[in-house]
Amino acid sequence: MDGILCDELLEEVLCRLPQGPFFAPSIAVVSLVSKRWLRLYRSTKSHLFLRLSPDNGISSFLSHFPHLSFLHTVIDRGHDNVNVSNFPDQILLSVASSCPKLKGFHLLHGPVSLFPLLSLSTSCPLLTSLSISLSRPISFHWLVFLHSLKKLTVDFSPVPGEFEQVDTSKRNFDAELKLETLVLDGIRRGDYGFDSLWKSCKNLKRLELCHCEGIGDDSSVSSFVNCFNGLQEVELRWCGSIVNDILMRLVENCTSLNSLLIHDGGSREGLFHFITQSRCKLQKLDLCLPLDLEDNHLLAVAEKFRGLSSLRLSSCFRVTAEGLRTMALAMSNELEELALVNCNLEPGLLTTLGQKFRNLRKLDLSYNEMVVDEEFISMLASCNCLRDLKVRVCEGLTDASLVSMFNSCKQLKYVDIMNCPGIGAEAVELFVLNCLQLGILYVEESKVSDVSRSWASKKFIAVVAV
Repeated sequence: MDGILCDELLEEVLCRLPQGPFFAPSIAVVSLVSKRWLRLYRSTKSHLFLRLSPDNGISSFLSHFPHLSFLHTVIDRGHDNVNVSNFPDQILLSVASSCPKLKGFHLLHGPVSLFPLLSLSTSCPLLTSLSISLSRPISFHWLVFLHSLKKLTVDFSPVPGEFEQVDTSKRNFDAELKLETLVLDGIRRGDYGFDSLWKSCKNLKRLELCHCEGIGDDSSVSSFVNCFNGLQEVELRWCGSIVNDILMRLVENCTSLNSLLIHDGGSREGLFHFITQSRCKLQKLDLCLPLDLEDNHLLAVAEKFRGLSSLRLSSCFRVTAEGLRTMALAMSNELEELALVNCNLEPGLLTTLGQKFRNLRKLDLSYNEMVVDEEFISMLASCNCLRDLKVRVCEGLTDASLVSMFNSCKQLKYVDIMNCPGIGAEAVELFVLNCLQLGILYVEESKVSDVSRSWASKKFIAVVAV
């Protein structure tokens, strides 16, 4: 049988196998059929995830994947006596010499040096997405060689023996990058090297800052607003006091913003000023502000951003149920996504929200102990357009809620019922059998019976059991 199929036909068959992490274990067995199948299987692979240690011969291994487009690498640090400080550079050089068709590369475990970066930038001209770690002194002039790069993720986490701060203005560059997404983690106040980066990111659509104490040195601060023209999405995670400054600059310099995420940072006054004075038309708002978000902020959001399609609130402890109810009544009914994670959900609130937001497609009520069957079922009766539902660690829900999910919400595709002790294995069986559009279900391993697994396999449902 093996001899009947020519290489081209077998490659075509292997290319049509379903992709994704849920199918990986069953797909990988095709490589065990024969050496020929292994060779052809590798030749069809476009995505690869590797866990590497310094004793791996990565160059010779990568040569077996001529059509590799996306490579995600993780460095195994399991051996304390093995020096891995230069290993990221070795990986980068190997990739540069073996993967000329690479479009996406992820390597965040350990900083890389300038020479391997230059080698990668000249050897992989098709690269559109790159995730790396850099040490100080920081320089971005190698970016001018990556003409196709659209997404860049850089981690500046400090490492032992790191250089002291030095002025890298001599390495500044004058170019207009094609970057559309920029993710930066760990910028320190006064860091050199960002002035040219901000000036060159005139096509930026998405900016993510995480664990940042600043946005560079004094010259970098003045050039930061260069990337605001056309900016559509901003995410600020654990950025402390600089959040206020960024929000102020967004008010003054950005009218294109449609999505904003703030997790821990800024102040009540700074956030209220942005909400009331912003000239943009926000469609998505995601806030995790345990001590700074209050009812007056929500009412201002409802009055200012009437076209909001997504609202996500997490651990906003100063927001009351009455504040949420008032906000809902003041908003339009166009909301498609609502998340109230670990919030104050007092009796009666969910029923009001369900009656107001009947067009919801996504709902996340995770980590709310006060959610109980009666009110949750009442909300589902109104929100029958749901496709994505998460109730992780909602200890008040029972089997009745799960039955209501497939009775009321016929379009559900993604459901998370992890760590809901009131929901049992028999209800999970009924849910898998009767939820017609279900694609992914998150639930504990102990609640997945053989019957559930059988039905899930027949209906191509990915059951993520932990």
